[in-house]
Order: sequence, then C-alpha cells, then structure tokens
Amino acid sequence: MPTNDLQREFEQAAIDIKRLGERPDNDTLLKLYALYKQGAEGDACQERPGFFDFVGTAKHEAWATLRGMPADQAMRRYIDLVRQLLA
Repeated sequence: MPTNDLQREFEQAAIDIKRLGERPDNDTLLKLYALYKQGAEGDACQERPGFFDFVGTAKHEAWATLRGMPADQAMRRYIDLVRQLLA
C-alpha cells in the first residue's frame, strides 16, 4: 500500500509533467500512461478497445503489460520517469 508521502509525490509528478517543454515520443507517452494507470488504479481490467481504436488499444496494451506490478512500484517508476523528462 502506498504511503501518503509517495501518494503526494505521485500526484505532484502528474501535475509537473504538464509543464514539460516538448512532447515526448509515443513510447514514452505510453510508459507514462501505463505507469500512471497502474499506480492509480491497479491492473487493467477493462475490456480491450475495438480494433479500429488504435490509440486506445495501444494504451490498453501498455497498461496490461504491467499487470501484477504493485501500485507503489508503479508510482515510483512514474515519478522517476517524470523527473528524467523534466531534468
């Protein structure tokens, strides 16, 4: 279970990423999305989006690859990635 400090750092990283100067590449965006969702919601349990929803499918698959990762680990990895991008 994430600590309050970790939760606050995670939420701050989600705010901080919005001030990024330039848009990261698609792979990095998918990592950010997947780590955020895993940290915030846990394992992906929604149905996979339809065939023609390419973006939704890519996001779902990125998140699904993190199945089983504890929320606190996903939060730490998300925070680290945001810090790298903002450095």
